[in-house]
Amino acid sequence: MEAQQHSPESSSEECTVLEAPPTKDTCPQHGGKVFDYCCVCACALCDECVHDHKEHARTPIGHALEQHRNTLQAKQTAAHDRLPQISDAVVLVREMVQQLTNQRAAIEEDIVGSFEDLHRQLDVRKSVLLMELEVTFGLKQKVLQAQLESLLQGESAVSSACTRAEDTLATEACSGSLEAELELKDKLEELVGCHFPCQPEENDQLDLVLETDGLRKWIHNLGTIVTTSAVASQSEAMGAGLEQCIVGLPASVTIVTRDKSGGACKSGNAILSAEVVLPSVHQSNAKGKVVGEADLFFPQVFTPDGSIVDGEMVDRKNGTYEFVYVVPKEGEFSLALRLYDQHIKGSPFKLSVSRPQVSPSSATVNATPSTGSSEGAKRRGKSPGQKKKGSKRASSALGTPRRKTQNPIEDDLIFRIGTKGRNKGEFTNLQGVAAASDGNILIADSNNQCVQIFSNQGEFRSRFGVRGRSAGQLQRPTGVAVHPSGDIIIADYDNKWVSIFSSDGKFKAKLGSGRLMGPKGVTVDRNGHVIVVDNKACTVFIFQLSGKLITKFGSRGNGDKQFAGPHFAAINENNEIIVSDFHNHSVKVFTPEGELLLKFGSNGEGNGQFNAPTGVAVDMNGNIIVADWGNSRIQVFDGSGSFLSYINTSADPLYGPQGLALTDDGHVVVADSGNHCFKVYRYLQ
Repeated sequence: MEAQQHSPESSSEECTVLEAPPTKDTCPQHGGKVFDYCCVCACALCDECVHDHKEHARTPIGHALEQHRNTLQAKQTAAHDRLPQISDAVVLVREMVQQLTNQRAAIEEDIVGSFEDLHRQLDVRKSVLLMELEVTFGLKQKVLQAQLESLLQGESAVSSACTRAEDTLATEACSGSLEAELELKDKLEELVGCHFPCQPEENDQLDLVLETDGLRKWIHNLGTIVTTSAVASQSEAMGAGLEQCIVGLPASVTIVTRDKSGGACKSGNAILSAEVVLPSVHQSNAKGKVVGEADLFFPQVFTPDGSIVDGEMVDRKNGTYEFVYVVPKEGEFSLALRLYDQHIKGSPFKLSVSRPQVSPSSATVNATPSTGSSEGAKRRGKSPGQKKKGSKRASSALGTPRRKTQNPIEDDLIFRIGTKGRNKGEFTNLQGVAAASDGNILIADSNNQCVQIFSNQGEFRSRFGVRGRSAGQLQRPTGVAVHPSGDIIIADYDNKWVSIFSSDGKFKAKLGSGRLMGPKGVTVDRNGHVIVVDNKACTVFIFQLSGKLITKFGSRGNGDKQFAGPHFAAINENNEIIVSDFHNHSVKVFTPEGELLLKFGSNGEGNGQFNAPTGVAVDMNGNIIVADWGNSRIQVFDGSGSFLSYINTSADPLYGPQGLALTDDGHVVVADSGNHCFKVYRYLQ
């Protein structure tokens, strides 16, 4: 038998004593069989252990093991149930990290591009100044050099004549030199009377005025990285508007944003949204189907029955926000408030909308509140032809007006396409409309994050768009236009840029990132430039298709060159820009350089008045077609802004029309946002 090998450090005793390992039912201290369990000390007991624990509560080891296994199983199940939540959180945070990375890359690209453009402009300006310097110097030098040459010639002639005279006077006078002296005298007399340009005919001033102090200060403050530390889980809302409001009267909710530690945020610019839905939508809708949203500075929300809620989210720039809204219908609803697409604390809130209390004496006089928003809600569904006896209605050719027919169902509607939903041919808050020269109608389906394409006859052809905040994705498409090259141009309100896709829906580029705050409408002028209406910045931007900014004009206000929530734009045959000024209840026409040419419209419901205009288009005669959102109608004006007619929508009333366009076969197509469809009307025949 082979001898056992020992290490040099091992003793013979260590090698000869072999201890059997304890079994799972053996007491680790005494080696006896375990049969009991101490509930106080939480340990297994053998016969010898019992004496030390006889005063403690005990239970059979089998029963204790079963209880522990049940508890372990319950804890394991509870922990396992947390995995989906953690996995979802991992996906969400990972996606947010990716979006943050993409946003950083996009902003970095914009910073580099913007400063390279500034460098180019500075180099161009430097070259211009150097050229101006050379030209100015050359002109001055030429004048002074010519004067100098003239003086030098005169000096030479006088000096030469004087020298000859001196030499002559130094000799003895004689009759032989008389003739020469007479000639010399005449020459001297001529030189004495000659006019020499002795006074400078030009000056030596060449100065440079370069106000670099202001420029340095401007450069020092150029650009700001805008962000906030607000998180939805810590942010909260307050105000009576969280729980109840009165039909037709404004209700208000204040949102206070907080960081992850619960500290109040001190700056604005957070992305907030609000929605009014049925309570069951938030509880049972696993697919995330929503009824409608009022985004930052977006003017409406849709309730489940299709009624439109006027609403506006106001950024107080101090970390707090105010959501003011008006509900036109009573009932029990749910108000959801989201920060970066996540519910804030307590959201969704139960919202009870009730009728106003009216005393019997005033019931017949003022049964319904008369605020501007409620009036807009009351008027929806009524055709202008039904409610105004004095309204004119022109023929389809817009030539000679005709008397209104007695048939109340007469309508210019040819067809309507769409219902509420997320499938092909269905819409949720459709916004912009474009009519392509190839006979296609393009619809910006805002809440479905896509663009749908139909033929002029209403046949569905295709759709494209993937929700997201990366390049090539859509978050809130609101405006759509077709470039002469065939490219499709989409204004993305939430992503704050304009995306360019090929005609078959493949992403090509984006423009305006870092400059735009909330692009709503987009169109293309006759030079192929992209016109962007920035709803949030109250500015019109003009870009080349390459993304280079050509010019911009407009600011927030009610002046001639100011806007309050502008929506859409159109281009006439003179390449002038026609803009709908939503909250100023007017339409404005500008030169391509941004100079105001024409302004028309005022707040009201009469002929030529508006209650928040939205879509605009121009026909071949230069007439301007305007979607009147608050009055739910379409008006037609001539090129000077004089009211011409309505498009008759009596049989199938509009609910909050948005974008509109004129097709190549002479029909008007309009996004009927409240009815979740688009409609095509007869216009030119």
